[in-house]
Amino acid sequence: MASILVEDVSLNYPIYDAGGRSLKSAIIQTVGAKMATNSGRVEVEALRDISLNLKDGDRLGIVGHNGAGKTTLLRVLGGAYEPPKGRVLIDGTVSSLTDITMGMDMDATGRENVRLRCVFLGMSYSEAARHSDEIAEFSELGSFLDLPIRTYSTGMLVRLAFAASTASRPQILIMDEMIGAGDAAFAEKAKARVNEYVENASILVLASHNDGILRTFCNQAILLDQGRITFAGSVDEVLERYHAEKGRS
Repeated sequence: MASILVEDVSLNYPIYDAGGRSLKSAIIQTVGAKMATNSGRVEVEALRDISLNLKDGDRLGIVGHNGAGKTTLLRVLGGAYEPPKGRVLIDGTVSSLTDITMGMDMDATGRENVRLRCVFLGMSYSEAARHSDEIAEFSELGSFLDLPIRTYSTGMLVRLAFAASTASRPQILIMDEMIGAGDAAFAEKAKARVNEYVENASILVLASHNDGILRTFCNQAILLDQGRITFAGSVDEVLERYHAEKGRS
């Protein structure tokens, strides 16, 4: 049984070089911020008093404008950020696809990076080795796998990162938008793999600006604004509220 429990989580980003009045004003107006009392620096309130309780079968969509806190929340759930306030309890294996190239070394070969990415996602070295041949075949990169990835085109790098990132079958899947990869032929193969990946997860948390994707994959949603959950409900209810608020802004 997989589960996610988030209780009263808050997280601030200090911005130490925001010395100019115009920059401080722009940060406050764009993402919402407060001034630290002693140093005069700006602190962006990325998350404020977030609480969630997700169990097997939950498919949560996260909705909000750019800067609302969606990616920060995903990174907290994926374990990349440890919030200074509140607590996060996660039961189950987690795969976070907020950045599919994270953990990769530009000077290492494609084959070496397959293992690096798999270990970064929580596999043991032996598990990564077992998956290496399948990942290499799926990527369709052939002899390029023996070259440093700094020699790759963007499309080749995305193929490799995608193949490695979707090799495991986690219980909890964290995604920032749906993954697309490569040319048209490879993109179709990637789409089928993503669909299988999502279906096999016990819990999905997906941030997206695409209404159709949210309606297809999610069975509930939350609306974030300036780091706070301002509304929660069905996907249709949350999207209706989001678009109504966008229309008034």
